Amino acid sequence: MTSHLHALCVDAREPLGLARFWAALLRWDEPAGPFDGVTLLPGDDTGFRLLFLPARERKRDRNHMHFDLTSASLDDQKQVVERALGLGAHHIDVGQRPEDGHVVLADPEGNEFCVIEPGNRFLAECGFIGALAGDGSQETGYFWSRALGWPLVWDQDEETAIRSPHGGPKITWGGPPLMPKTGKERLHFDLAPPPGSDQRTEVDRLVSLGATRVETGQGGAGEGGVGHGGAGRVLMADPDGHEFCVLPPSDPR
Repeated sequence: MTSHLHALCVDAREPLGLARFWAALLRWDEPAGPFDGVTLLPGDDTGFRLLFLPARERKRDRNHMHFDLTSASLDDQKQVVERALGLGAHHIDVGQRPEDGHVVLADPEGNEFCVIEPGNRFLAECGFIGALAGDGSQETGYFWSRALGWPLVWDQDEETAIRSPHGGPKITWGGPPLMPKTGKERLHFDLAPPPGSDQRTEVDRLVSLGATRVETGQGGAGEGGVGHGGAGRVLMADPDGHEFCVLPPSDPR
């Protein structure tokens, strides 16, 4: 048995406002909560929730993960972009070329996402959220495949991708060169231990796969602070140093 990808967590200055943006864009249900954040439950086959956590600092650096949203036609792509802009998104330049068919946007707090052109074969079998595209090494792709029990669906030229056996978006890692890691990241995964397994056993398994526990200085090794959800959750890092949390069995979020 392996961990379950419970949530993609996003630090936000205004969690409710950002959750409402993504609920409208993805056409998911209205935000729920609160526990220690604002939750969006998927209205499709995404398989994990979005959790917006309160953060004091504004976003400064480019995120190491972003959503790739799909489109069925050029008109559909245009409509998705217009809907996003109307909800508060804006165009950004991350080095895309004029001939690239995808449109790069940022949500109201600056989190990047792409609206992919129609006919993209890599995302052909995926839903509206085609992929969660990440900056990361082949080693990290292998780690997450083993950690979640999701098969590799792409492994070429040090680029990797995994996808749940139940469908939903792909999670991808683009290989080298990797972006420099600067400070605490604004996006991280929350993992739930498999049924019948305790948190410590799952943490030990993830360490054996290549993860490390993170010392935060806020109540002991690996206990999350602001933006990671508080005590009881073990803060860890994958082989590239990207943080994630392992939840206790009774965690409500």
